[in-house]
Amino acid sequence: MKLNVVPASTGKLWVRQGIRAFWKQPIALSGLFFMFMAIMSVSSLVPLVGSFIALALLPAATLGLMAATREVDLGKFPMPAILAVGFRAGKERLRDMLILGVLYACCFIGVMGVSALMDGGDFAKLYLMGGTLDADTVMKPEFQNAMWLSLLLYMPMSAVFWHAPALVHWHGVPAIKSLFFSTVACISNWRAFLVFGLLWTVIFLATALIITLLSGLIGDSDFASLTLLPAMLMLAAMFFCSTYFSFRDCFTSDTLYA
Repeated sequence: MKLNVVPASTGKLWVRQGIRAFWKQPIALSGLFFMFMAIMSVSSLVPLVGSFIALALLPAATLGLMAATREVDLGKFPMPAILAVGFRAGKERLRDMLILGVLYACCFIGVMGVSALMDGGDFAKLYLMGGTLDADTVMKPEFQNAMWLSLLLYMPMSAVFWHAPALVHWHGVPAIKSLFFSTVACISNWRAFLVFGLLWTVIFLATALIITLLSGLIGDSDFASLTLLPAMLMLAAMFFCSTYFSFRDCFTSDTLYA
């Protein structure tokens, strides 16, 4: 396995490749993404430990979406079973994937725990346990501070775990080493990832703005509420597709596991 350092413009290429891959099989990839969301939602319903289970499944589930994108990129049709590919690659990789899941859940809950110091845990409870979000709560300085602190802490955490599931699955890297290599890859290619993140942010914000403006132009307040969520979910699916290409370009190997 070899780490590649790519130019900043590669971040734009990853976004374009992710969008292109999605539109090759939009129904299949949308369906897989909704299955991914459903798995997370159902897992979170388990009493007491539901949120932890959902978080622990996230690395393997995102790997499944990356594997589905790889299938599409190879001209194949991704079947639903591909979402569980991280659990079907042998005992060693299964163990490492479970380790990644537990570590991810612990780190994420740790981030939420730190944010609770700002607002007494209101933001953490809303994010982990759900609930109703009202305007008064959002406008509280404490709540906003907790939200921004969580985002600030999550960004380096996401770099640590970004490539880790794929490294475990496709390159057979042990869990702890995969976290180290993922961090090094993201730091080494920070320019490309900065472009990648900025472009996706612009795409999400521009889509929301266009839908809102169209809703105002046609004078139909229900238009935005009916189209905004599906549009955001579709863009989220494209985003997850693009993560596969970021991994593919950051690492090369003589052997790529199926």
